[in-house]
Amino acid sequence: MQYTETNKAHILIVDDHPIVREGISMLINREAELHVCHEASDINQAMLANKECKHDLAIVDLSLAGLSGLDLLKKLHVDFPDLPVLIMSMHDEAVYAELALKAGARGYLMKQVATSTILHAIRLILSGEIYISDQLRTRLVQKMTGGKSEASPISSLTPTEFEVLHLIGLGLGTGEIAFKMMRSSKTIESHRANIKRKLNLSSASQLTHFAINLVSPIGSAEAKS
Repeated sequence: MQYTETNKAHILIVDDHPIVREGISMLINREAELHVCHEASDINQAMLANKECKHDLAIVDLSLAGLSGLDLLKKLHVDFPDLPVLIMSMHDEAVYAELALKAGARGYLMKQVATSTILHAIRLILSGEIYISDQLRTRLVQKMTGGKSEASPISSLTPTEFEVLHLIGLGLGTGEIAFKMMRSSKTIESHRANIKRKLNLSSASQLTHFAINLVSPIGSAEAKS
C-alpha cells in the first residue's frame, strides 16, 4: 500500500519507558505519511490499542515489564496475523535478533541506531520487506552457506524457552513463571532442564547467573561469548 499525507500509516509503539515512547513518536509524527496512533507500556495495553485502531505496524521493545516483547509478538501474531512487528531493543542483535525473526518479527533494530535508520526500517517493513542490519545479514548468509560466523549460545532455544530464560533473568521463580505463562510448574521445570542442556549449564545457579546477565543490557553483550 502507498501511504501518503492523506492516507497515513498507523503505527503502534510499545515500550515501558515513557521518554522512549515520546521520542519515537516525535520522530515518526514529523514524517508526512506516518502517524503514531497509539502508545502502550505493556502487553495488555498493546492488545487493547490494536483492537481500537487497525495499525499498519507495531514497534515493540524486547524488554517489557513482566513478559518480554517476544511474548507480545506471539500474541499479536495469533490475534492480528497481518500486523507486521518491528522489534527495537537496547540488546545486541547478535544475541536476540534471530530469535525475534523466528518468532515472526519483520525486523530488528538496536536503539543506538541513527534516526534515519529507524525511518528506513519502518518504511521498508511497511512496503512488505524485512529489515535487518548489514552485519546481521552477513552473519545469516554465512550461517546458511556454511561459512564461519559468531553464533549466539541461545540461538538453539525455542521462543518459549527464551521466554522462560528471560523471566528467570527478571528474578521470577518457577511458580511465578508458570502463572505468567499460564503453564504448569512441571512444564516450566522441563523448559528449565532443556535450557540448561542446550546452554551446557550444570546447575540452577549457573542458569540464573546466565539469565541475569542476558537480561542486563551490559550482560547481553557478554552472553555472546
